[in-house]
Amino acid sequence: MPPMRAPRLAPALLCALTAGSLAIGCGGGSGDESTSSAGGTVASRPAPPKSAFPSPEGRSLREVLKAADARAEVLVEPGAVVFYPGANRYPFEIVDKDHKPISDAEVALYYAKVPQSKPGGKSKSGNRGQIAKAEARALDRPAVGPFPVKIESLATRPQFSAESTREDPDAAKVVYSTQLDFPGAGEWRIAAILKQDGELKGALLPSVAVGEFERVPKPGQHALVIHTPTAQDAGGELSKITTRKPPDSQNKVDYADALGKEPIVLLFATPQFCQSRVCGPVVDVAEQAKSEYGDKAAFIHMEIYNENDPGKGVRPQVRAFHLPSEPWLFAIDRQGVVREAVEGAFGLKLMHEAVEKATAP
Repeated sequence: MPPMRAPRLAPALLCALTAGSLAIGCGGGSGDESTSSAGGTVASRPAPPKSAFPSPEGRSLREVLKAADARAEVLVEPGAVVFYPGANRYPFEIVDKDHKPISDAEVALYYAKVPQSKPGGKSKSGNRGQIAKAEARALDRPAVGPFPVKIESLATRPQFSAESTREDPDAAKVVYSTQLDFPGAGEWRIAAILKQDGELKGALLPSVAVGEFERVPKPGQHALVIHTPTAQDAGGELSKITTRKPPDSQNKVDYADALGKEPIVLLFATPQFCQSRVCGPVVDVAEQAKSEYGDKAAFIHMEIYNENDPGKGVRPQVRAFHLPSEPWLFAIDRQGVVREAVEGAFGLKLMHEAVEKATAP
């Protein structure tokens, strides 16, 4: 059996449509929840209609992008890397050129199939030039879409908003998301059309590898057995097991002790060292949900890095779950079966749906 590949935490990526050429530039319980902060009040919002965006009928992905009035001057930062054939939630953030979050854009996504770079498929150790050429050729493939995007608020009630979240001016207040339905495994190139000030603006995003990460636990599978550190294990020094300020309370139970006995809500995230701006807010979301559901489920927050130091690698629990990114939420029922797995940021509505699945009779 080959050695397990160490998980990699996916960086936030951006690939924008530039004038005259295609270039890659990479940058760093209810639906109406809202929050008040230095950035103002932000609420969830449903997806705009498909009719607000260019029809892909008879068009390639390149032609859909050319149908926009201009190139996007914002950064679209994907929040997920794990995709399967069929329907997938695709979360992302949008920030301006100064990396300040944008919370009110109207967006739709499109995709096209990336042709194989050589017979037999693309080798992970293959020629990067061939891969880049294949991704470029995807622009001339038929476009599929539009997939209009909704806005999910990351708001919590004030008492559950951490100091580390409130004091971060760049902390995300919303996450954009839509459902992308991929016909099969392989590489698919993503494009975004944004509606801003009455204009349509285009951006080209990285391709996604559908079916690449098969070992991440899926709904319907029995959950993996791991141990998670508790406040008792830390001798009361909660900063050893959580980077949230003040420390969250999702460390009362060792996951291994609860598995197969009670529902579990397991959150992998690091508020202090997250490679995006969403981990602090999602831990706040989980903290509020914990207060709402009480003892109906064991809420467990698992940090990402050994000794909370990115230089010391990811914790064994992250490796055991084969996670290539963060944050991740797993809702597990009392029989130890995964009922929901959510990659990327999420608000209270999605959190409540996940907990309800885990706690259902």
